[in-house]
Amino acid sequence: MRLFEMLLFFSDIIVLVLTLLLHKDRRIIPLLIASGTATLIMFIYWAAEGYRIQLLLLYGVTMMLLAVSMYHYVKKNALPRIPRFLRGLAYTAIVMMLVATAGLMYVFPVFKLPAPAGAFKVGTQAFHFVDTARKESFDSTGGRSRELMVQVWYPAETSTGGAYAPWISSPGILSYMAEQYGLPGFTFQYLKFVASHAYPGAEIASASNQYPLIIVNPGNGSSRFLHTTQAEELASHGYIVAAIDHTYNTFATEFPDGRVVANTTDQLFSSQNDYMTESQTRDMLGKVLTEDVSFVLDQFELLQSGQTASRFKGKMDLAHVGIFGHSIGGATAYDASYDPRITAGIDLDGGLYRLQDRGRLHKPFMFMNSESNSKSFQRVMQNKVYTDAELKEMGSTREWENQTAQAKKLELQRMREAIEAGGQVLYIDNTEHLNFTNAQFISPIFQILGAIGQLAPERADAITNAYILDFFNKYLKKEGGKLLNEPDPRFPEVKFADL
Repeated sequence: MRLFEMLLFFSDIIVLVLTLLLHKDRRIIPLLIASGTATLIMFIYWAAEGYRIQLLLLYGVTMMLLAVSMYHYVKKNALPRIPRFLRGLAYTAIVMMLVATAGLMYVFPVFKLPAPAGAFKVGTQAFHFVDTARKESFDSTGGRSRELMVQVWYPAETSTGGAYAPWISSPGILSYMAEQYGLPGFTFQYLKFVASHAYPGAEIASASNQYPLIIVNPGNGSSRFLHTTQAEELASHGYIVAAIDHTYNTFATEFPDGRVVANTTDQLFSSQNDYMTESQTRDMLGKVLTEDVSFVLDQFELLQSGQTASRFKGKMDLAHVGIFGHSIGGATAYDASYDPRITAGIDLDGGLYRLQDRGRLHKPFMFMNSESNSKSFQRVMQNKVYTDAELKEMGSTREWENQTAQAKKLELQRMREAIEAGGQVLYIDNTEHLNFTNAQFISPIFQILGAIGQLAPERADAITNAYILDFFNKYLKKEGGKLLNEPDPRFPEVKFADL
């Protein structure tokens, strides 16, 4: 809850209490002053912070209480007495509106993201890259080159100050995000009030000559800003982090000219498709995402050399490049790791693609899975045979589950190979798929719907960040790595998979 929201909410409660408890002859002036103050707070709040749709009832209550106080002030000379039952109905409505407002504030909070814990301040900048060598695969109009927006977080000078960048730099995409979750377009507009912990356009820190580069890949229907806390944490510890909005695979991407393109890759998949068709479609999509990573690495080589002008000239250690991602973005991190320019990578709860086309990956890779995903792998290792009743409840078929199990067995083999190459396979108790993204902070309703687990979002975020940082410290900076060796009592939720 923001400052003026809190002040307005409690001011209205005070006005209501004065209205109900003070003797009618003693409440006229205090009530008028209190309701007038609440109204003034509301207008200051609108001017300073902006209104949001979830608080329309609160604004209505404020105006109703002002009207009640003005009625009490002038009724002796000008107005008839309002019947008691009508007054009771009005007060009941006000109480219900305040209770509803409290509920909406809880369900749609203007929250604070966890602050990064590293020694560096964090700067941020967005880049627009155009791959003229590739035509856009998912644009129905055809003819355009593949375009990407890439958000970069980096260590900033200690003297950096000013206002933090907004968490979402393009508020226009929020209506698309709501539609992705099947909600009205206005639902998430309040998220434009959430701040990051990064300074826009700050100077890069001079404490080190170069910083390792890490590429981030969001999942399908996600966005680069849903990995802000992970990127800021890494940047605060001396990494340059670049998150790719994979165009048409995010819920929406806004380009510098104002164009907004929404997710179309969902349309590639259908419940009517058989497993083979779905698998081939996923491989096709994955190939595009992997090519995006390769292209972005090309662009950072140009930034490093100065062929593309930027503050990053000579500041990146491109001999030590990491990559991670969530969901299909995690699969992208794995598939892109075959590029010799990438040193090590992490998959956050993502099923792999193009495995039939790939051999063994001879470099460190870590898999971090949700509890649910880990259980699905355990069922495959146990050669679980589903009953007809279980298949009906799952909405699946025996053929589909058998083919899925074969694919997961190949994934398990890749995980074992990753451990042999110095990686690790972990899962986190009481987590679900979205616990690896900042979506877990948006609303507690996600937990009710099962999109996130019972583990508190702040805790899930802290655990994920700790293991990501430790992994990249080990393989990109040649330090740390203790968390990868054995269970740590500080993180009892983290389990080492027995493969």
